[in-house]
Amino acid sequence: MRTTQENSLKAALKACKGSFISVGIFSFFLNALMLAPALYMMQVFNRVISSYSLTTLLMLTLILTGLLLVKGLLDWIRSRILVRISNKLDFLLSKEVYQASFKQALATGGMNSSAQPLNDLTGLRQFLTGSGLLAFFDVPWLPIYLSVMFIFHPLYGWFAVGAALLLLMFAVLNEYLTAKSLAAANKEYIAVNLQTTKSLRNAEVIESMGMLQTLMRRWRLRLNKVLKLQSSASDQGGLVSSLSKTVRILSQSLIMALGAYLVIEQEINPGVMMAGSILLGRALAPIDQIIGGWKGFVNARDQYQRLNETLDQLQAEPERMSLPAPEGHVAVERLIIGAPGAKISNPILKNISFSVTAGSVVGIVGASASGKSTLARALLGIWAPQHGVVRLDGADINNWNKHELGPYIGYLPQDIELFEGSISENIARFGDPNPEKIIQAAKMASVHEMILQLPSGYDTVIGSDGVNLSGGQRQRIGLARAIYGMPRLIVLDEPNSNLDEVGEMALARAIQQLKATKATLFIITHRQGILAQVDYLMMLSNGGIDLYGPKAAVLAELGARQQKNIELQKSKVTNALAAGQSAAKPSQTEES
Repeated sequence: MRTTQENSLKAALKACKGSFISVGIFSFFLNALMLAPALYMMQVFNRVISSYSLTTLLMLTLILTGLLLVKGLLDWIRSRILVRISNKLDFLLSKEVYQASFKQALATGGMNSSAQPLNDLTGLRQFLTGSGLLAFFDVPWLPIYLSVMFIFHPLYGWFAVGAALLLLMFAVLNEYLTAKSLAAANKEYIAVNLQTTKSLRNAEVIESMGMLQTLMRRWRLRLNKVLKLQSSASDQGGLVSSLSKTVRILSQSLIMALGAYLVIEQEINPGVMMAGSILLGRALAPIDQIIGGWKGFVNARDQYQRLNETLDQLQAEPERMSLPAPEGHVAVERLIIGAPGAKISNPILKNISFSVTAGSVVGIVGASASGKSTLARALLGIWAPQHGVVRLDGADINNWNKHELGPYIGYLPQDIELFEGSISENIARFGDPNPEKIIQAAKMASVHEMILQLPSGYDTVIGSDGVNLSGGQRQRIGLARAIYGMPRLIVLDEPNSNLDEVGEMALARAIQQLKATKATLFIITHRQGILAQVDYLMMLSNGGIDLYGPKAAVLAELGARQQKNIELQKSKVTNALAAGQSAAKPSQTEES
């Protein structure tokens, strides 16, 4: 069981610990086998050339061939293990990372609705299967290679130590020069992608009002900043990488010169000279490979850190006891709520309380920005209160198991989003489709006949590869989705904003049928026609409840207020006219 201090990313990496150890073991044998070419070179010079023995040459060659074949097999197995680790991490993490992306979007009110955590997981998986990670498994073998170089000759050993230290210095320099620029570039690139996604989502608005060129300029400026940061890091990293490659190649050449000198001085034989050059190249290769792939390593490190932070912030849903199916009784107690992330000192709804019995239809009206849509989100548990509570059948709406409660909830937001898939799947909320319930919901929303006229009826696909529906069609299909399965609590936010007269009549019939099922409805609207269907009326003003009660009483109060305002206006006009006549009448002094 996972501890509270350990998020799913750390737990998944711990679950792969055994596989990483296996990669380390394979790396041990692979690097041991990398000594074979150097030893083969020594034996050819020491035994074959001196003895002119073709048999010895044949046997040495066969042994080397066998060892290198084994090395190739081990290398392939090691790469397959890393692929399996990558797949296992995806299997263990993808669900929670998807949930983290969803909750991140929910917590920011959709302002940060990107798939960046999923992209980070993909990038991390790709790094694990690439050659960059293998270099980190090979670097620990550097001391062993250096020890063998000392065995060949002390000067060989010290030369190799100097070359290795020089390359390690380049690696540290590469981190110092590029880490901040690459991190800033990655952060800015994520912001650019989010901005681009939002722009593409609103392509019709941009096209209709000629905003494309302006938005492209803004996008280009931000992208130029990304390119500048990346170019700066790449220039500096490229310089370090070029220097490291030059040093490695030069070191292999200079060690040949050192070996030739030692051969001339008869301190080593030609075989050791050749073997030393091969071994030095092998010892320095992982460091050079790390420097060359440093950008990928920095990206993977940033991806790991972002994932770690995201999953640390993810609060897993606690296991909750199942509650009986709700009837639809709603009680709001001293509710204070603002947009996600907003300060409690700046709420949208301010200390409101009311209750609604199951089966009631409540109309919610008010001026723009009075808090109507915020109340809708609070009633459904989408936005958490800063203070107070919303209760459904006596239980805090946020304490219900969302998966179990979902079928009993219906929601039609202002911005209707239908998802890629068939119409039947959208109406059935992408659960197990029940044809009878789908058709029942479609008929109640008066959209059944319209669906039948589409190319494939209920199997017509919506989305990039399917049909494009009008605003009214989307709204009525969204209504069918909201009432699918006869939920107990239904919130309709401006359900008639895209409907014509026929659509409004269909909506009125749907409300009557839902009312007959004893469902509790909240209808937010600016149009008065739909108010004929409600039992209670709530008027919001400046984040508070101005009026609430039976529809007739509220309408009477509104009428009285309107009449009072008319009389007040008449009084003001009468007083103004009287004051004007008094000013226009000449005084007795002037007449005399």
